[in-house]
Amino acid sequence: MAAFIDEFMKTYGPEVTRQMSASFDLDQDTVQKLIPQLAPLILGGLKRQKDDRGGDARVDHILNKYGDQSVLDNIRDLMASKASASSVDANLGGLLGSMGGVQAAQVLGKSMNIDASKIMKMIPALAPLILGALTRRRDTGGGGISGIGSLLDANGDGSIIDDVAGFLIKGTASQGKGKGILGSLLGGMLGTK
Repeated sequence: MAAFIDEFMKTYGPEVTRQMSASFDLDQDTVQKLIPQLAPLILGGLKRQKDDRGGDARVDHILNKYGDQSVLDNIRDLMASKASASSVDANLGGLLGSMGGVQAAQVLGKSMNIDASKIMKMIPALAPLILGALTRRRDTGGGGISGIGSLLDANGDGSIIDDVAGFLIKGTASQGKGKGILGSLLGGMLGTK
């Protein structure tokens, strides 16, 4: 999972950061720190769908329905559209559970001193890009849908808890030894360091 997020940030991160910054009126440094905090939520939601609702076939269905690769070629218009939307679904139609996106936005908003309502709009702005990148990887990366399924369960044991918590606590490979913001909060609540 961390390798995919690092790859996403290297390939699309600069443009996503610029466009999110402009569309959501946040500085680029803040957005660049926020994207790797939100991506595991989306990937974790896909993993839960895979585990609870039909395996790789369910993920394939979601990518076929919502993983349009063309959004990766027009990030500016996607961000502008999502930023100006009057109605937002931070929970991504249940992909993040009934309140997962809202709760994450509140925690991140408080810890990063950002209006949580902006983050609630950023989640559905980032999701199509993550899904589009996964679809592109599925279709061109050689691993197909089983490769995406393996990516979603990075250590292969079938548990999203340790994968997402480990990612959030340790951060991505490019973040080095630093903790992710949600990871620091989770670590404090769970007594891990």
